[in-house]
Amino acid sequence: MERTVLIVEDTDSGVDALEVALARIPGVSMRIVRTAEEALDCLGQNHQNICAIITDLHLPLMDGFQLIEAVRSQPGRLALPILVISGDSDQGTPSRLQALGTNGYFPKPFSPTEVRKRLEQLIYAS
Repeated sequence: MERTVLIVEDTDSGVDALEVALARIPGVSMRIVRTAEEALDCLGQNHQNICAIITDLHLPLMDGFQLIEAVRSQPGRLALPILVISGDSDQGTPSRLQALGTNGYFPKPFSPTEVRKRLEQLIYAS
């Protein structure tokens, strides 16, 4: 069964960079959504093959912090790998994300190669 990475990104440039970086991971496809609400809908449809989430923090309506809190509150989603890519400049962001149980934070501009490496570590360890 192919595994799916759920990408929550509202900019075309962010999506493009991640598509290029993740296209080389064998057996992994991408599901791209533009809002946190769409991501929660996707997870609510019980997509068992979602193996990880990559999200931005600055999203319309519901931000990435709220998305992470909502995902972590769902039964069976506590261990789902979540990576964050954001241009957030708040110095407290990394510790806040760590407290929410994320598995990696990549400030923008980010290295797509580093994101891919971390994602592979997470999905192949599970």
